Amino acid sequence: MKIADVVLSKGLTGFYFDDQRAIRSGNFTEDGLTYRGESVTPGFTSIRQAGESVSVQIILDNGQVAYGDCAAVQYSGAGGRDPLFLADEYIPLIEEYISPLLIGQELTSFRELAEKVDACRDADGNLMHTAIRYGVTQAILDAVARCRGVTMAEVIVQEYGLELVLEPVLIFCQTGDDRKINADRMIIKGVDVLPHGLFNNVDKLGRNGEKLKEYLRWLKQRVHDLRPYDDYFPDFQVDVYGTIGEAFDNDIPRIGEYTRELAEIVAPHKLFIEGPIELDSRDEHIKGMADLRAYVDKNNIPVQFVVDEWCNTLEDIKAFTQAKAGHMIQIKTPDMGGLNNSIEAVLYCKKHGMTAYLGGTCNETERSAQITVQVAMATRPRQILSKPGMGVDEGLSIVTNEMNRLLALLNRKQGRR
Repeated sequence: MKIADVVLSKGLTGFYFDDQRAIRSGNFTEDGLTYRGESVTPGFTSIRQAGESVSVQIILDNGQVAYGDCAAVQYSGAGGRDPLFLADEYIPLIEEYISPLLIGQELTSFRELAEKVDACRDADGNLMHTAIRYGVTQAILDAVARCRGVTMAEVIVQEYGLELVLEPVLIFCQTGDDRKINADRMIIKGVDVLPHGLFNNVDKLGRNGEKLKEYLRWLKQRVHDLRPYDDYFPDFQVDVYGTIGEAFDNDIPRIGEYTRELAEIVAPHKLFIEGPIELDSRDEHIKGMADLRAYVDKNNIPVQFVVDEWCNTLEDIKAFTQAKAGHMIQIKTPDMGGLNNSIEAVLYCKKHGMTAYLGGTCNETERSAQITVQVAMATRPRQILSKPGMGVDEGLSIVTNEMNRLLALLNRKQGRR
């Protein structure tokens, strides 16, 4: 079966683009849902602006339609990432370079065609924006699955020589700034890993980390008070955006001992800390995260550090993994470009002793979230991000329902109900 046409349309994401550098500087005032102040990252016209996507519909020569969504992370342009993804700017590039590459192609292999798209360059020799490669390869995966009459997860299992495991993957939810109300939502619905917390500047963390301590005490008690069933026992994962390092002058022993206090507060729950430090280059960040992991491991501090910043490509993930920089890596799907890279990243981490977390961003769409679930069910990372949005209920329902539908279909195929 061949690709007959490609149809593009502008869309909205489930959240916003935020200028991370402007937010971390603290030079703003909050005004309802927005920030008043000057943007500093190139491409931004305000600190917070509407998230945009591009839907890619692949028309097959039998009339079927497969689709995926191009989307970029909330904090675009930060930490070595590609710039702001604005639909009106990038649709013409897709039409010029990607559509001619796809039209007329035989849909015999997702992997081969995804790698071809992922390597596509413009007239100046630049790779396509990661968001373009992300969305187009989603549509290709869907198209190949439709041609074969199987699920997208089965296509990945077939092409990468994997074992199909009929069990769910853990789901991690994000509170955003509504860290108490949204934690309640998570607890009531029995979320596996929570809460995220959005401690993205030092004022939220506390100048000595005291506000995070207070929050974790509250959270532990809240889980006990609201748990939906007696053996509900979630893992705790907080995202601190480098603010612990900022509060403690990036001093490794001080950071390590502070995290020991956090682990003691939440015990016996497991504690994962995403982005404990954030340094100015990839090499510096790798060294810092490796030193931090080595310190807590040597001193038997029961905390796991999660890498996010400066880990945007398959090559980055390999470098962090080889250096044992952190305990778990967030494979941030929009940053990775083609889905083939996210697949390879999960498999590389698992093979080399790094815990894989197939993440993404609140600033995605329902379609990219559904397809990420298909990738996760095939590749088996430790956990997957609930997305899009920061409202908990919506993203959690999209990810959970896609996972449960897929499991039901695969069980039926094996004669199980």
